[in-house]
Amino acid sequence: MGFLVAVFFVCVLFSSVDAYDPLDPNGNITIKWDIMSWTPDGYVAVVTMNNFQMYRHIMSPGWTVGWTWAKKEVIWSMVGAQTTEQGDCSKFKGNIPHCCKKDPTVVDLLPGAPYNQQFSNCCKGGVLAAWAQDPQASVSAFQVSVGQAGTTNKTVKLPKNFTLLGPGPGYTCGPAKVVPPTNFLTPDRRRKTQALMTWNVTCTYSQFIAQKHPSCCVSFSSFYNETIIPCPSCACGCENKDKCIKRDSKLLSVVGVNTPRKDNTPLLQCTHHMCPVRVHWHVKVNYKDYWRVKIAITNFNYRMNYTQWTLVVQHPNLNNVTQVFSFDYKPLVPYGSINDTGMFYGMKFYNELFMEAGPFGNLQSEVLLQKDINTFTLKQGWAFPRKVYFNGDECMLPPPDSYPFLPNSAHPTQPFTSLLFFFSVIIFLLL
Repeated sequence: MGFLVAVFFVCVLFSSVDAYDPLDPNGNITIKWDIMSWTPDGYVAVVTMNNFQMYRHIMSPGWTVGWTWAKKEVIWSMVGAQTTEQGDCSKFKGNIPHCCKKDPTVVDLLPGAPYNQQFSNCCKGGVLAAWAQDPQASVSAFQVSVGQAGTTNKTVKLPKNFTLLGPGPGYTCGPAKVVPPTNFLTPDRRRKTQALMTWNVTCTYSQFIAQKHPSCCVSFSSFYNETIIPCPSCACGCENKDKCIKRDSKLLSVVGVNTPRKDNTPLLQCTHHMCPVRVHWHVKVNYKDYWRVKIAITNFNYRMNYTQWTLVVQHPNLNNVTQVFSFDYKPLVPYGSINDTGMFYGMKFYNELFMEAGPFGNLQSEVLLQKDINTFTLKQGWAFPRKVYFNGDECMLPPPDSYPFLPNSAHPTQPFTSLLFFFSVIIFLLL
């Protein structure tokens, strides 16, 4: 009996934390429906998607939203988005609805859509930036005219079974819930109006649902140890081991080999870890009051480049970041006073595009951190990160017992470069 109770609690635990991210506990994508006006057989609503995830974005080919109508609703027209299928509209005479499917699937319009089909915050190909990276680009919206629906707050039935692909699986959406109507300000900000009815749908992300294996790995090195700690073997699974391609292969010159596939099948460079992305953390220099880290990110996927990429690192010394080179940086404080997590991302018009595998498929930065004498040490792997996320997915770290260790003769807190400077001064004075 005790065993069954234990199994029950374990199942409840894992089911409750399945979509929980400890570094972004409040992160979610909220889909809000605002009914703006009634029509003879339904309503006109504005649907807004807000990405409240701090460092996880939706990249190309963008989001896909679906739901199931509660009754026999149809979509008469859409502005700023479109359904992927029209469905069977044969029973309609004259005006043909935009979509008659019981379970429509909606996608964003592409950039450059005709002006009369555009809506505010639309037409970005479904790309949504992370909230902490670019709040203004983390919103997407469209307008939908629904027919054969209720025409009052009491007769409207909320859609059910919401789904969100971003662009692949990973998101789980809860039921639609009626909330207080949204308030709007007129352009002169002197008058406030409100929606006739509003409901929200909250979608959360789980890496376990999205993929069986990690999509990135981490390697370590340091100035005080010649050993380079590589990514663990098969860190991202070895399913593509027989389909990988060597770095010097002649197949790379074939036209179209880099073209992305509809099913997002990767073409990876042959490595022992078989990961699309590797993050390397190198402890570079130890000064008297500061220490310097070099970060290098390498892309091993010949069919994928990353736009608006993000790199999140958890390390206790990130509360004293002095300077970051080549990357933009923003601290993340998910738990108030605990400032040990930061987000690195590309500079606009410089390195915000992370190219596919090849000579340009790498990014590099250096971080200068100020020491706290009470906590700083090079012992027991303290100088290496606790967690690393790339594009919102947690990376596989090497096992802790393999981290670079200090030489036996080294003092854990003794500044190596300061000693060299001290001895050089002594030699200079003796000459």
